Amino acid sequence: MSDAPVDYRPMWTDLGLDLEAHDLLLTAIPQLYADAYLSQQDRPEGMAYFDFVMSEIHGLRIKELVDHKAAGGTVIGTFCVYVPEEIIRALGGVSVGLCAGAEWAYDQVEQLLPRNTCALIKSAMGFKLGKVCPYVESADLVIGETTCDGKKKAWELLGEYAPVYVMELPQMKRPQDLAFWREELDRLVEKLEEVTGNTLTFEALQKATKEVNDKRRALQRLNAARAASPAPISGKDALLAVQVAFYDDVPRFTEMVNKIADELEQRVASGKGVATADAPRVLITGTPMSVPNWKVHDIVEKAGGVVVAEEMCTGSRYYDKLVSEDATTLEGAMDALAVKYLDVNCACFTPNQGRIDDVLRMAKEYKADGVLHYALQFCATYQIEATTVERSAQEAGLPVLRVDTDYSMEDVGQLSTRVEAFLEMLKA
Repeated sequence: MSDAPVDYRPMWTDLGLDLEAHDLLLTAIPQLYADAYLSQQDRPEGMAYFDFVMSEIHGLRIKELVDHKAAGGTVIGTFCVYVPEEIIRALGGVSVGLCAGAEWAYDQVEQLLPRNTCALIKSAMGFKLGKVCPYVESADLVIGETTCDGKKKAWELLGEYAPVYVMELPQMKRPQDLAFWREELDRLVEKLEEVTGNTLTFEALQKATKEVNDKRRALQRLNAARAASPAPISGKDALLAVQVAFYDDVPRFTEMVNKIADELEQRVASGKGVATADAPRVLITGTPMSVPNWKVHDIVEKAGGVVVAEEMCTGSRYYDKLVSEDATTLEGAMDALAVKYLDVNCACFTPNQGRIDDVLRMAKEYKADGVLHYALQFCATYQIEATTVERSAQEAGLPVLRVDTDYSMEDVGQLSTRVEAFLEMLKA
């Protein structure tokens, strides 16, 4: 972690980035990060690692990817937690998340997509069309998935600008759906073997499964500490850890998160927190939040609350379930992957009682005083399912605030007012 400045512009040029537009992006993100993160008091010392990662978000990590490709490896871009990182790693690839959390090049995007498309899809397309994302430009293959109608059709258009492979995700969880999903993983392996030039072996998949499970275990430790009162880490910092998990080096990330978990466990033992013990505790559930989307967490915690858990893909859905490591054959290891990944409770499934159960269980485990349901505008699956989540939470005695928003900052004032009133209600 040298302090010497590195000129990454030749690398960005080689990747085909629009340097002028990219400079604007790299001017904006540090300002957003400093306002949301560096202004916090009593942060765990271990979060300095994530400060460094964010300072090098398009620098050192991209160089690592470029070096990996130069050594004969591949980079695989993904948009969803349903794409098994274990298979990618076992075939010599590096998996990087491509979802974006900021409005970019919407003037270009809206020539292809309707204006009333969810912000996640528009942002992902915008970062590609605007040529400002070195992760997507580094990718040898981009893997999409059929978690919503908007994504399905957007991937067709994205395929005109990048090599795209689409996984078909079943929308129910019956035995025949699991069987279909298992076959879909075989089709993914076939495609990735073609792209990487490698053949999947049991030994490689077993090793990769252990590595990715270890990453999940580290995040489980970090998040388990948040059940304490006072909370030893802010919701913003816990969210950042999961966001970075999508693209950081796996062994290094696991090591650093375990160090933070050690620190948090010491904080819990000594009663040290980032908020007072009587701060309203909020569980956030809903659509994923990609870098640099920290808006709702920032509003809640600057208003005096503390976010203690996230039931979302940039939260518990990413790390709470492990892949069984008991398999003794390649077929068995693939079966274990299929079972684990189909057990993620996205709102694209019907019925989706598992998500309701997770929200209620987590609210109890993390001693949440209330639930904030977060949905991106025009994300029909989550906006509609919010009714069921709200009803079930209220029946369990949990107040609920529903927030539908996008990546802009135009509604921050209005949202702040609503959140402040919600937190006052939780205090009463």
